[in-house]
Amino acid sequence: MSGRVGDLSSKQEEALTQFRERIADILPQLPSQHDHFLLRWLRARSFNIQNAEMMLRKHVEFRKRMNADTITTDWQPPEVITRYLPGGIFGYDREGSPIRYDVIGQLDPKGLLLSASKQDFFKGKLRETEMMQRECRLQSQKLGKIVESVTLIYDCEGLGLKHLWKPFVDAFGEFLTMFEENYPEVLKRLLIIKAPKLFPVAYNLIKHFLCEETRRKIIILGADWQEGLQKYIDPEQLPVAYGGALTDADGDPSCKTWINYGGDIPRSYYMQDSVEMQYEQSITIGRGSSHQLEYDILSPGCVLRWQFASDGADIGFGVFLKTRIGSRQKAGEMQEVVPSQRYNAHLVPEDGSLACADAGVYVLRFDNNYSVLHSKRISFTVEVLLPYSKSQSEENRDG
Repeated sequence: MSGRVGDLSSKQEEALTQFRERIADILPQLPSQHDHFLLRWLRARSFNIQNAEMMLRKHVEFRKRMNADTITTDWQPPEVITRYLPGGIFGYDREGSPIRYDVIGQLDPKGLLLSASKQDFFKGKLRETEMMQRECRLQSQKLGKIVESVTLIYDCEGLGLKHLWKPFVDAFGEFLTMFEENYPEVLKRLLIIKAPKLFPVAYNLIKHFLCEETRRKIIILGADWQEGLQKYIDPEQLPVAYGGALTDADGDPSCKTWINYGGDIPRSYYMQDSVEMQYEQSITIGRGSSHQLEYDILSPGCVLRWQFASDGADIGFGVFLKTRIGSRQKAGEMQEVVPSQRYNAHLVPEDGSLACADAGVYVLRFDNNYSVLHSKRISFTVEVLLPYSKSQSEENRDG
């Protein structure tokens, strides 16, 4: 049995009755009290009544702490979030569920976190989620049936290395964790369109924030994505820019009245020069010397990601690819991939990433040769980001 209203086994019926009795004291505080809502929590915990109760009670506390009941009306996001956090709720799928667009390729991650606090970003995403819930309730009234889930469309055009910036990935991961813990079964499906070659690396960074059931709902549409969208959404409910028939009142095919397309955030919005970093290692590089870090990239498609800060003065940095394996090479003997230059990492922490087009041994080189008087203390984190590949169980499931 599916565990939904009208499709419950006798054990599931009994679990629902017991669950309702156990949470009777908090029922008035819930956004909904009907069986459809309560069953979402039971399904999320495989009908383990105790675990579902714990999850729901934590959600009640979460709603109080975050003022979730009034966040759509009483909290006004900072202007930079209103203007530059991409996305919007627009249209309905073929079953009448609301559609939300996330134009993630047009997001400016660093600009956003330099212009707004992580808490404001988090609250902005929470507000979006509550607006989706509100739209579901309105659709339920309009259609005379319970609508409790939404279709998400992730437009990945423009997704690039800047979106792999660690502070933003961490912040986005916190939002995904919040969503999983507090909005079970709200996602009907997630349609990925215009996914670039980098997408498997980006997905691999965030997949561990998602439960297995959520991962099953992710559908990656290929080159025929417009036709793929129409499998789930009538063309009359899709903007022209997404292969449908809708435009704004002024004829705009992208429907910008409803969907925010973000863009680069002007520096006039910046409130700080950097985001606080946590580094994994530290080294001291003597005066007139350098330090090399080697990373073995076994296959193309991996991404090297780094962040570093220096103590007291600038430091040289560059990335090279070895031309001779098994022995140490000087910078001039290797292929320069990221040109070496001096960074004022003592003033503003430096970060970057490199999509490795070739397999081989990549060398990250900190250069202090130009300094004849001062040693440099460098704090850094370097990671090799791997593309996502399906597990054997997923291969079997798809087959």
